[in-house]
Amino acid sequence: MRNIGISAHIDSGKTTLSERILFYCQKIHAIHEVKGKDGAGATMDSMDLERERGITIQSAATNVQWKDYTINLIDTPGHVDFTIEVERSLRVLDGAILVLCSVAGVQSQSITVDRQLKRYHVPRLAFINKCDRTGANPFKVKAQLQEKLGLNPAFITIPIGLEDKLEGVVDLVKMQAVYFDGPSGEDLRYADIPAHLVADAERYREELVESAAMFSDELAEAYLDGEFSNEMLMAAIRKGCIAEQLVPVFVGSAYKNKGVQILLDGVASYLPDPTEVRNVALDLDDSEKEVELIASPAEKTVALGFKLEDGQYGQLTYVRIYQGQLKKGDELYNTRARKRFKVGRLVRMHANAMEDIGEGSCGDIVALFGIECASGDTFCNPDLNYAMSSMFIPEPVISLAIEPKDKKSSDQMGKALNRFTKEDPTFQTYVDPESNQTIIKGMGELHLEVYVERMRREYKCEVEVGMPQVAYREAITQRADFNYTHKKQTGGSGQYGRVAGYIEPITEQIYEFVDQVKGGAIPVEYIPSCDKGFKAAMQKGSLIGFPIVNVRCLVNDGASHPVDSSDIAFQLAAIGAFRDAYEKAKPAILEPIMKVSVEGPSEFQGNIYASLNQRRGIITASTEDGSFCRVEAEVPLAEMFGYSTVIRSLTQGKAEFTMEFEKYGKVPNSLAEQLRKDYLEKRRKEQQK
Repeated sequence: MRNIGISAHIDSGKTTLSERILFYCQKIHAIHEVKGKDGAGATMDSMDLERERGITIQSAATNVQWKDYTINLIDTPGHVDFTIEVERSLRVLDGAILVLCSVAGVQSQSITVDRQLKRYHVPRLAFINKCDRTGANPFKVKAQLQEKLGLNPAFITIPIGLEDKLEGVVDLVKMQAVYFDGPSGEDLRYADIPAHLVADAERYREELVESAAMFSDELAEAYLDGEFSNEMLMAAIRKGCIAEQLVPVFVGSAYKNKGVQILLDGVASYLPDPTEVRNVALDLDDSEKEVELIASPAEKTVALGFKLEDGQYGQLTYVRIYQGQLKKGDELYNTRARKRFKVGRLVRMHANAMEDIGEGSCGDIVALFGIECASGDTFCNPDLNYAMSSMFIPEPVISLAIEPKDKKSSDQMGKALNRFTKEDPTFQTYVDPESNQTIIKGMGELHLEVYVERMRREYKCEVEVGMPQVAYREAITQRADFNYTHKKQTGGSGQYGRVAGYIEPITEQIYEFVDQVKGGAIPVEYIPSCDKGFKAAMQKGSLIGFPIVNVRCLVNDGASHPVDSSDIAFQLAAIGAFRDAYEKAKPAILEPIMKVSVEGPSEFQGNIYASLNQRRGIITASTEDGSFCRVEAEVPLAEMFGYSTVIRSLTQGKAEFTMEFEKYGKVPNSLAEQLRKDYLEKRRKEQQK
């Protein structure tokens, strides 16, 4: 068994490659194209929105059979707005195919995806796609894998011809030419390597053997003696690949049906099976001690629910089984919710279609119906109390106000938001207590646009959308002392608490509480109350009403009253102390700074520079690669709204950009004044109401 994902930059051909894999594994009987031009659309892009836009929005799972191997395949989105889909897929995968375009090479999102693969220690193969396109150069792309991603790539196949002359590939392990005959390239024909390619093939095979020999003493000795077998070479490549020290590189064109079957052989030969991957859980009964999971059906079950979907039959939970097996009727324990449940319906997914199964084996990816859980929950045998580590969830950076147009839409909007927030941890929603507006937050304009469109289509819910709002923050710029007494006397016992200390700026974390109270000046039981009070005060700053970040609150003195002191009294004392000190600590407004990467033809490089400079952008890197250029910059999010339209018009639709959150930076004084004015005006109007 192999659990693999397909990851890449937008438009590198991930979904087209998935479609070919399904076809050659006889899961589908006709090939459909992305964007649904033939009226059907790619199998893995099952949402109408995905087919119309020609992008993948949700990761889709399927299960195929290739020769003697079962492959669980997940096609992930390339767009940075849907990064959570990539994160949660990589969390449960054992291997990946990194798809690269042979013209554009390593692009900005390829770098992001590579970083995610490294974070989860996922071994990968590289597939250099689109070798049939004008300007294709897989040899240049291989060099970029080394230079830009710091990988150790080695060709397993090289192309026979390029651009419109692409005929097939040379297999450097078997040292044979492979041609893909038949209407859809399904008939493989092996032949001698064309004479003009023999020298190149020998040179690249030599490189491959030298790279692989680093991981096998047996191969190294046999190579020096001039006698080694293909099996020995493949075993060494596999070892290097699983250790993440070697990246086997395959070439071809998914669209032209060339090279895909050889890539599938590579998945079986070089990527790990579930028993070769180290997975650990934390034992909640033993101080969260790490426990290594054993990929054996005989062990007690441990599984991770990594993705939720609300379908027509109720909640569908995608589950990766790490240890033991899952059977219909089994009793499992959800360690976060501390609840037992019975496995009812068990299915195997094929994009949006499903097939009922009786059991799921160790290492498998299956789906459960009708169980109440959250994304990232661990399900165990009731005798165990383990938790798997959760995935990395980035913070949302952009928000929109939405309002239903009528009563019917209002009911439907609640249902839609409940479902979307459950499915996607990077999509958040809340009601603003001041304006009473419903606010949705996400990773970018496209992310929120897709959810608004899904509300219309799937829930028949018409909403009006307000202006995008930036997730500003407030922070202090200097230390300020506080010594605050909260005193309130009414009939009966009153409230009394005094806290003294200081607040100061920090960079490494959002909030830190330090207790340096000596001699019981504040009784021990009220120290957590002070902590709670400071946290409450940081929810909303006084400059523009946004959360306060990067503050250390240190308490070193105080006083209490034997009768009037209480938890609430010290919470209110801490809130008052913080607000007092905050004004003296010279607060400033921070804005999210995005890491923006624009790629396009070199002739438009000047236009790209100008467009970023006009948006308060700071250029951090610029590279030219033949006729293509890439410009990287740090740009405030507030300046990036509508940028896609601008960059398209400036480059005749030939450039594209990606952006992801980089850090928070200080807002310029003129903008800070304007934001402050707007906030005060808004408050004035609300008070008048």
